[in-house]
Amino acid sequence: MSDKNSRRSFIKQAAVAAAAFTIVPRHVLGGSGFVAPSDKLMVAGIGVGGKGESDIKSFYDSGKAEIAFLCDVDDRRSAKTRGRFPKAKYYKDYREMLDKEHKHIDAVSVSGPDHNHAIHALAAMELGKHVYVQKPLTHDIWEARVLTDAAKRYKVVTQMGNQGSSNDGTRQVKEWYEAGLVGDVHTVYCWTDRPVWPQGIKWPAGKAEIPKELDWDLWLGTAPQKDYVDHLVPFNWRGWWDYGTGALGDMGCHLVEVPFSVLGLQYVQDVHASVGTVYVDEFKRGVFPESCPPSSHATMTFPKTDRTAGPVTLHWMDGGIQPARPEELEANEIFGDGGNGILMIGTKGKILADTYGENARLLPTSRKEQVALKYERVPGQASGHYAQWVEACIAGYGKKEVSAPFEISGPLTECLLMANLAIRGADMNVDGKYPGRNLKLLWDNDNMKVTNFDMVNQFVKREYRSGWEMKYKF
Repeated sequence: MSDKNSRRSFIKQAAVAAAAFTIVPRHVLGGSGFVAPSDKLMVAGIGVGGKGESDIKSFYDSGKAEIAFLCDVDDRRSAKTRGRFPKAKYYKDYREMLDKEHKHIDAVSVSGPDHNHAIHALAAMELGKHVYVQKPLTHDIWEARVLTDAAKRYKVVTQMGNQGSSNDGTRQVKEWYEAGLVGDVHTVYCWTDRPVWPQGIKWPAGKAEIPKELDWDLWLGTAPQKDYVDHLVPFNWRGWWDYGTGALGDMGCHLVEVPFSVLGLQYVQDVHASVGTVYVDEFKRGVFPESCPPSSHATMTFPKTDRTAGPVTLHWMDGGIQPARPEELEANEIFGDGGNGILMIGTKGKILADTYGENARLLPTSRKEQVALKYERVPGQASGHYAQWVEACIAGYGKKEVSAPFEISGPLTECLLMANLAIRGADMNVDGKYPGRNLKLLWDNDNMKVTNFDMVNQFVKREYRSGWEMKYKF
């Protein structure tokens, strides 16, 4: 009886020890990529309201992620996610969370406003954490270059939140293109009906009372010190250059990604833009440089790649501006998805697609050529974008492919922000004149500098608010 009791006690103690072992984060047990017995990725979320809320839920729904920590500067926005994951410890300051909990975190999801993406992501990467960052990857070109480099330096699995890159559409278009169905693509149009938030407006006069649930200083982060104003949080910040990147930052990653990936584009060599203006009254036009313009048209030139016969011209249009309707499209056929679209023009034909590369079709739509499936599809397509990242993190750096690693999404973000340089330059008012209009900005990619209009270089790497600087050396 004594032997049996001892054996029974040993088995019970071993079971308790094994159960405790399964909740230890993967990196503690053997470095990045170690598969813990629980096979769960310990995820921390920074910015867990709005899109961050759906991101966190999608990681959890993969069945392979544990939501361990939540961080948000606004208790109102985070309430739903905190209610869904009551066991996750909650912080307001991401620095405190990473400092105290980094030993218990495998991966970090970043989904705050654009201007703080880079500082949040880099802080996590420097600790060896895998990162998922909402689009656009960063607010500035320099920041995008930093995160692209840091992903390789710290050997972490990365993914940007342009979930359409996991759709079948991009892969199908690539298969059509490589099969020669449209010849060599030389011109691309991408357009959106956004913004759906205020742009081209004056900064509100006065200040408002800061909601008690919001830490305004943490929300500002890298941005200049300003008084809190109504209607900026949680969404309308997108239309202000201090925080957002306009319609290009919001939708560009979903639309430009298709031609960017299919054609193997990299960095813009030159760009020019025109912008819409507003009337402050019936006699006077208004231009408000702090605010993104109500509409814009940017034209980017990309150098020849190993997938093109020569340079590629890419047109970006927002605010409801659209390119000329293709003659191959029937009168009652919808151009794009009605508000957004992608048109790729080749020497032998054209490809039309909707947002996220969905509903890709050859023009005229009567063309039904079939080509062999060449590229593996992502299970669940856009919804599988999240599980793809979780599984890649569990496997470890370099073990599994993801659709939007920083090596792709970093340069993609840079090209969009280059277009924003031209858009901002067109709105720059100097003594009642606009010297940046009607210029083609020439880009020195190695030195990250516009060579013929120095005034916009201040936006390539902006000046951060004191105490919020991001330091990184290539």
